[in-house]
Amino acid sequence: MKPLREVSPGQRTALGILFFVLFFAVWGVATLGGFVPKTFLADPILMFKSGWVLLTEQGFARDIGFTIWRVLGGFILAALIAVPLGVAMGAYKGIEAFFEPFVSFARCLPASAFIPLLILWAGIGEAQKLWLIFIGSFFQLVLMIAMQVGGTRRDLVEAAYTLGASDFGIVKRVLIPAAAPQIAETLRLVLGWAWTYVIVAELIGASEGIGHMITDSQALLATDQIIFGIITIGVIGLVSDVAFKRANRAMFRWAAL
Repeated sequence: MKPLREVSPGQRTALGILFFVLFFAVWGVATLGGFVPKTFLADPILMFKSGWVLLTEQGFARDIGFTIWRVLGGFILAALIAVPLGVAMGAYKGIEAFFEPFVSFARCLPASAFIPLLILWAGIGEAQKLWLIFIGSFFQLVLMIAMQVGGTRRDLVEAAYTLGASDFGIVKRVLIPAAAPQIAETLRLVLGWAWTYVIVAELIGASEGIGHMITDSQALLATDQIIFGIITIGVIGLVSDVAFKRANRAMFRWAAL
């Protein structure tokens, strides 16, 4: 391997699978070999058996469905507002000067700190969880998209003005198309962050969801179920990330995503 040299898709897949094989092998040796007490860390075999019981007998598929709905609901709401606002901030420096100080301030606030207020305002139902994901995703999206739109090459803008483009035409035909691949990649990255927020939301005041299952399992010291819940989140996140990346490549073939 050489610096920055790409590997083939087959090699990339094989290397990714190899890591997981080694990871589970080390985990198995540590637990099945008696090096780590099963009270603190269940072995992979017990974890998969418990996961099968959760899915087939305890309705864990319903919990997964609720968690996916919450992630997508909160994230889509955030994206619908954040994308146009971020484009406007990147295109017009006056709008950026007005919003940027508050957005920079708000994005540094931990989303979990809003949970007590959100419970007071929206109760412990679905609205509270959607709002938490919205807050955790929105401000990150706005600032990153504004930076990407604002970083469009100046020569493209000047060329468009030379050809008679209007101010709105510059935004529509130059800034947005130029930044679209980076905006799509930003959406993919922040969707991954949204998974961390939903679990925090489900740890408090939830009767369904992966986080709720993890909380119940913690009370029973069922580390096998806890680990299966964590792995489930990772698998769903990985699948959504790969799907998002492939969609981005299909839509923006000229960009190296």
